[in-house]
Amino acid sequence: MKKKGKVLICILAILLIIIPVGCSKKSETLKIATKPMTEQFILGEMLKLIIEENTNLNVEITKGIGGGTSNIHPAILKGDFDMYPEYTGTGWSFVLKETEIPDDETLYKQLQEKYNSEYDLTWVNLFGFNNTFGLVIRKDLAEKYNIKTYSDLAKYSEELTFGAEYDFYERDDGFDALCEEYNMNFKKSVDLDIGLKYNAINSKEIDVMNIFTTDGQLSNSDVVVLEDDKNFYQTYYCGTVVRNDTLEKYPELKEAIMKLDNIINEEEMAKLNYLVETEGQDESKVAKDFLIEKGLVK
Repeated sequence: MKKKGKVLICILAILLIIIPVGCSKKSETLKIATKPMTEQFILGEMLKLIIEENTNLNVEITKGIGGGTSNIHPAILKGDFDMYPEYTGTGWSFVLKETEIPDDETLYKQLQEKYNSEYDLTWVNLFGFNNTFGLVIRKDLAEKYNIKTYSDLAKYSEELTFGAEYDFYERDDGFDALCEEYNMNFKKSVDLDIGLKYNAINSKEIDVMNIFTTDGQLSNSDVVVLEDDKNFYQTYYCGTVVRNDTLEKYPELKEAIMKLDNIINEEEMAKLNYLVETEGQDESKVAKDFLIEKGLVK
């Protein structure tokens, strides 16, 4: 009898160990890649938060992959990653090697179709902001001359000093092409270190300079972003590219990611970049605070 009792106790002990393991459902892990940019780090954290909040999946981020798209695109095709934030202009010109640039709506539709048919990838959402090349002018000058567009700027360019990093003067779509398109003729052009441009315009060393439209320092500078009224620069709307087999395996995933559709504009993205780059806040905190503000996570 004692022997049977001991056996029963052993069986019960084994069951107590096995049953919880058998009943608990371990979440699978999705892999997100990001490019080596503050903006991408923040977006990666947003994706992680929104997916883990709305599904039973875990998310692992590989942060700041060198080479950006040139290394991430082949890796996602191999299945090393499930998704990553990408830009429409990069997908169109760099990945698909397209040279003709249609209007934004047509481009995005064709981008979705070609990625799906050629790479078995889906553009699930667009976050809402366009991180492209741009020009800014000192706010006092914009108000003085009522300058709002590149064409407005051209009228007063002979009175103004332009500043940019060396590469901008060498690009095919850089300074010379821009001036030719808009008939600009600046009084002077200055070659600046990329890290000193904002100091130069804030100290009035220059009047106009090139930017990216989500630069963090834009939110802390007394400048006006001008409208590219002839659409000289290609648009770079940011979205999420996901493997089709990942979407098929986890049908709840698309709905979760779509919660991030059109949630952030250029000004907001620039502000988030500023919080990380200049104020030193952690990108995961910045991402979470923003999503809490939008009512998307708790």
